[in-house]
Amino acid sequence: MSGGGAPDFFYREAQRLGYVARSAFKLLQIQNQYKLIKPGCSVLDLGCAPGAWLQVACQSLGPLKNGGAVVGIDVKKVKVPSLHCDARVQTISADVMKLSKPQVMELSPKKKGFSVILSDMCPSVSGISTRDAALSFELGMRALDLAVGRAMNVSNDNFQNEGESCTCSPYDKGVLLSRGHLVIKLLESEDTKGEISPMLL
Repeated sequence: MSGGGAPDFFYREAQRLGYVARSAFKLLQIQNQYKLIKPGCSVLDLGCAPGAWLQVACQSLGPLKNGGAVVGIDVKKVKVPSLHCDARVQTISADVMKLSKPQVMELSPKKKGFSVILSDMCPSVSGISTRDAALSFELGMRALDLAVGRAMNVSNDNFQNEGESCTCSPYDKGVLLSRGHLVIKLLESEDTKGEISPMLL
C-alpha cells in the first residue's frame, strides 16, 4: 500500500492475477532470475501465511503431471489458496521455533528432505526497527539451522580433518537436500540498511 493508503501497483496486480498478497512478486522475481524451483522438486515454505509464496512455488513446479510437493508451515492456520495451487500443496499449523528437524523431515516426500526451502517468517512488528530486525534475524537463523543443521557451524570447527570420521548425529543434519536452495527474507533496521543482503543459498 502507498503512504496515502491507496492500493499500489503491485497490490492491484496481485489482485488481478489471483495472488493472495503482493509478496508473490518478490518470489517471482527470485524464481525468474535464479530458477530455484524446478519441476518435480520439493519445497518447504516457512512462515507461509497468507499463501502467496505457496502459489508461486506450486506454479513453478509446472503441471500436476510433473510431480513435486509444496509444504507450508506457519503459526497461523493457513488455507491453501484456491488459485495457482493444486493437490501438491499442503499447510501445517505449527511454531517453527519449536519443531525439531526430524519432525520437519517427516513432512518431506519420502522423508528425505526438501529441494528448496523458503523463509518469509516475520516477527510481530513493534515499530522499533532495531528490535524488529533482531527478531527477524533470529527467525532467519532458525531457518538456516533447520536447512543445514550442524553444517552451519563447520567454520567454527576448523573443518573436518581428512580421514577423520564424522561424529554428527542424524539430529545434526538439516532438512535441505544436497545441492538444494535456501531463500531467507530478513527485515532491515536503519542501522543495517545496505549492510544486509537477502540470504540466498
